[in-house]
Amino acid sequence: MPIHASGGIMDGIHYRSRAPLRIGIAGGGTDVDPYASKKGGVVFNTTINRYAYCTITPTGNHSMSVHSTDYGKYEAPLDGGPLPLDGNMDLIKAVTNHFEITDGFKMFLQSEAPPGSGLGGSSTVIVSIIAAVCEWIGTRMTGSEMAQLAYELEREEIGLKGGKQDQYAAVFGGFNLMKFGANGVDVNRVRITNDTINELQYRSLICYTGTSRESAKIIESQVNSFKSGQNEEALDRSKEIALDMARAMEKGDINTAGELLDLSWQYKKQFSNKITNPQIDELYEAARKAGALGGKVSGAGGGGFMYFICRYDRKYNVAQELQKHGARVSDFMYEPNGVISWRYPNE
Repeated sequence: MPIHASGGIMDGIHYRSRAPLRIGIAGGGTDVDPYASKKGGVVFNTTINRYAYCTITPTGNHSMSVHSTDYGKYEAPLDGGPLPLDGNMDLIKAVTNHFEITDGFKMFLQSEAPPGSGLGGSSTVIVSIIAAVCEWIGTRMTGSEMAQLAYELEREEIGLKGGKQDQYAAVFGGFNLMKFGANGVDVNRVRITNDTINELQYRSLICYTGTSRESAKIIESQVNSFKSGQNEEALDRSKEIALDMARAMEKGDINTAGELLDLSWQYKKQFSNKITNPQIDELYEAARKAGALGGKVSGAGGGGFMYFICRYDRKYNVAQELQKHGARVSDFMYEPNGVISWRYPNE
């Protein structure tokens, strides 16, 4: 049965949502099948104050009109059955198909991270789309339901390769220890004091390497390595480090967290020969020499953003060295909240 918007057609309202992007601090990659289903994955991650936004404005027709700041424009009728998933605006189409939307709408999408950034962009976008649609049509979903739907549409319906942490991070927000298995996902908020978060903020930085990457090829390489028995030990150790990292943060031990971050990166590089490259190795070595306790490439690897925890008195020096080597250092804050949605008069 097609679902009709609760507010009616052309109700003079914008339906808007905002979902936070994330940094995978430790254990990223263990949330990818078949490892996660076979052995159980563990990821420690956090969201940051960069977001994917979605705005839906109802119209009086039966067509959709999409404008994305990253992917351009798209229009299609909504009265001819399911929209084809053909690689063009598939995130929007999959959500529209799932909710069987036939009421016309305009959608505006904006993400504060470029595609291939390693901050969970596509998953955060689809979470923002689902949240905006639910706000519009008057449907309520639990956090787990929304994250699972985002995963199923992105990974299974569309076929975009990747794990599960991104969707759950965007929905729940904050510092979480996530456990992935054949029977589902368990999201545990890590109890970190405000003093510890403030200190971590003081010592943390992110930088953009200047190059994006196609995560699907890296994920495929990682999966193939696991199936052939080449990276199972590295994945096992990464899972243990995620648990150790969460414990260190709960104790307020940021020095240990920084050292674990370095260890985590050493194991992550063993997942696939596509995780790192000479540019990333050069940036990492420069940061370590300047005073970074540890760091990693966020996401699948190969490019995008890098994340570092520094000695308290060396963060400025690390930033200077990274910039000398061609990276762009960015300001950010940790975001404690997950996806939100609201409505606002159409001016």
